[in-house]
Amino acid sequence: MKADPDNIQMFYESDPFLKPFKTAILNRTNNMSERETVLTRDSKNLADFASGHNYYGLHFSENKWIFREWAPNAVSICLIGEITGWQEKTGFSLKRINEDGVWEIVLPAEALKHGDLYRLRIHWPGGEGDRIPVYAKRVIQDPQTLIFNAQVWSPQDPYAWSCPDFKCRQEAPFIYETHIGMAQEEEKTGSYREFTDKILPRIVSAGYNMIQLMAIQEHPYYGSFGYQVSNYFAPSSRFGTPEDLKELIDTAHSAGIAVLMDIIHSHAVCNEVEGLSRFDGTLHQYFHEGTRGMHSAWSSRCFDYGKIQVLHFLLSNCRFWLDEYRFDGFRFDGVTSMLYLHHGLGKSFTSLEDYFNEDVDEDSITYLALANKLVHDIRPDAVTIAEDISGMPGLAVPLSEGGFGFDYRFSMGIPDYWIRLVKDSYDEEWPTGHLWYELNNRRMEEKSISYSESHDQALVGDQSLIFRLIGTDMYEHMTVNDENFRVNRGIALHKLIRMITMATSGNGYLNFMGNEFGHPDWIDFPRPGNNWSYNYARRQWHLVDDPLLKYRLLANFDRDMIALAKCFHLLGSSTPMLLYENTNDKIIAFRRAGLLFAFNFHPTRSFTDYGFDAPPGTYKMIFDSDSWVYGGYGRLIPGQEHHTLSDKAKNSNRRFISLYLPTRTGIVLKYTESNYSATDSHTDERR
Repeated sequence: MKADPDNIQMFYESDPFLKPFKTAILNRTNNMSERETVLTRDSKNLADFASGHNYYGLHFSENKWIFREWAPNAVSICLIGEITGWQEKTGFSLKRINEDGVWEIVLPAEALKHGDLYRLRIHWPGGEGDRIPVYAKRVIQDPQTLIFNAQVWSPQDPYAWSCPDFKCRQEAPFIYETHIGMAQEEEKTGSYREFTDKILPRIVSAGYNMIQLMAIQEHPYYGSFGYQVSNYFAPSSRFGTPEDLKELIDTAHSAGIAVLMDIIHSHAVCNEVEGLSRFDGTLHQYFHEGTRGMHSAWSSRCFDYGKIQVLHFLLSNCRFWLDEYRFDGFRFDGVTSMLYLHHGLGKSFTSLEDYFNEDVDEDSITYLALANKLVHDIRPDAVTIAEDISGMPGLAVPLSEGGFGFDYRFSMGIPDYWIRLVKDSYDEEWPTGHLWYELNNRRMEEKSISYSESHDQALVGDQSLIFRLIGTDMYEHMTVNDENFRVNRGIALHKLIRMITMATSGNGYLNFMGNEFGHPDWIDFPRPGNNWSYNYARRQWHLVDDPLLKYRLLANFDRDMIALAKCFHLLGSSTPMLLYENTNDKIIAFRRAGLLFAFNFHPTRSFTDYGFDAPPGTYKMIFDSDSWVYGGYGRLIPGQEHHTLSDKAKNSNRRFISLYLPTRTGIVLKYTESNYSATDSHTDERR
């Protein structure tokens, strides 16, 4: 992973303010290279090193069962379960096979069978406890006792992949962020199969080309949204079997859709029986000692990324999900928490010094770089995304250039800005100039993914954008013939927010399930505070299926907006070029990928013959948010052509376009180059 010094120089010279930190950037790259050398000393390569799942845990080979576990502080370990009556029995004790603390047991084929439940009883100096094996690939919960156990999973007929050679297409990602359990309509926990049969077809027809699955790694508490992981190698059994998950991914691949996993390597649940905490009687086996090993805000454990055994565990986890379930990459959650000793809590990142000081966990940076190298070594087409709110430079810069190696980073400031605008001010007060800045405030040399709202903005205690815009009128005034002011305003702004966010996105776009049609309710999982209700842990698809409701019109808008972006390769290498902005009139106009976008955010003023400078030529309107089919007023003529005009009165070469811009409307015009001279064309592109 040795980086080219010339490439690294390109990285910090792309941002002149990074030059003072070039030594720190080079040191990080050297740390990554040196750590890889250490890890692969006894391995062929990093992928070979990251194969702990093939060694540890339970395996059937050569007509016998082999089980191994790493527990350096243990003095004895016994396999217990249905086969032993949940008691320690002779013949089921593990033997310590080396000084590193690896334990092993070999059992005859008849000792275990598919479906058997088991766990470990570990004794350590001064104590003992039951534990779920760290590399367990199947963990289930008893519905009556609520106790978790590992389960032998060795079906006679392994899943046969129908699309075994799927590759991620090299195009802009349009990501559908979703959660298996709450994707269904009924008040219950949904399943992998229900998702495959009922939800996946909706995603396909909506035009998204990538799914981001949340809450896949097993987690004891459903209401944690999957972010308090206990069993890293086990897909959540509350949604179905491993074969069901494989069928979901296989079906998505057959439809041309890539599947990413929301992977949680930023922290771990504190549970001791189900999780990793105090696994061998110590708190520091996988985590930091003392207070550094606890995340104060999340009540969870913090990994020690400096330990080789922890790197082995986490890197093996990355490879496992790629190999076993054929995921197409990962969205790494909680990267900000990983990067800093303060986890980003209460921290404002106001200068580059915040990214290069003693508060940065350099070991976590090394791990993230190694993880990205591993993923792309195994699957060059795989996609990795960093969820970081701090703005750490280099996250989505290639490893060879001194970066972390992620393919994309989330533009997390955009949804927060939209919430502030909608929550704190009326739209007649929105500063369009500052809005343009926020939508484009990113490191241009790093690929990014924008979104107006994700699951974070819809959690209980918060509200989705459309509910903030419309409020309780959504419950009574969403029929197609109901002319309610708040509903009409909310629908118009909802479309504008999503349209301008997508059109200015760096390189990709994300939507959380249901938000595309304006799902009215927040997310709230069953918990004591709501009397264990599933009422808000679901998506009400009947709303978008009802032809008499306006939700269907919003879904149509989202579908056609994405189709437009894909057709013109909008989120490619080009960046938006601002043509005109007027805060008083609430107008923003810009060019991208041969298209002209014009937005009128004004709540009361429609503008006729609104002129601004534009490259000379002919422009044909191909999309407008005010169309009847999108719940608008139909004030524009579809397909209307506009020709740029010359400012003859001022005797100049200026060319401008004159448009009708109705209130709260966004339009897209396709540009056709004219026969003006090269000199005129150059002059006309001046603002």
